[in-house]
Amino acid sequence: MIEISDEQLNQKREKAENFYKNIKKVWCPYFKENVHFNSEGYEHLLFKEWNKTRSRIEQYMRLRLLPFAPKIIGLSHTLQEYAESKRFERRKINSRWEKRLVLVRYYVFIAILNETRFKIIVKEVEGGAKMFHSIYPSWKKKKNSGILRKVLYSGDLEIE
Repeated sequence: MIEISDEQLNQKREKAENFYKNIKKVWCPYFKENVHFNSEGYEHLLFKEWNKTRSRIEQYMRLRLLPFAPKIIGLSHTLQEYAESKRFERRKINSRWEKRLVLVRYYVFIAILNETRFKIIVKEVEGGAKMFHSIYPSWKKKKNSGILRKVLYSGDLEIE
């Protein structure tokens, strides 16, 4: 198993956060509109859901892959997966956080760059703009020398 030191993770977080803050939005040919890179997307790289941190290796891996996200979104002409559901979403309403039941759509784009298959998730909350939600390598379970490798995704697009 790969060990990530505090220093490595903190350096990667700082570099990724600076990169992310400068993106703002990217034109997506599939939607024919911009995909926004807001704070919720960055937080999702570090947390599975509100107040539930991802493992150190997951954080490091997603932050390391982040520079590919704008490029893939900017080149995406074909949607590979789509899902929608009613979910409770935290929203700031009248200066306080509340959970509201809203329709949420997830759009998944797949790309192969540098011999790695990536999945990018774009999220759209009813009445809002499309926003970057996540990036991860699209790995499958593999047996290597009799060892079954861990898959770092669950199939639930909200926590991916």
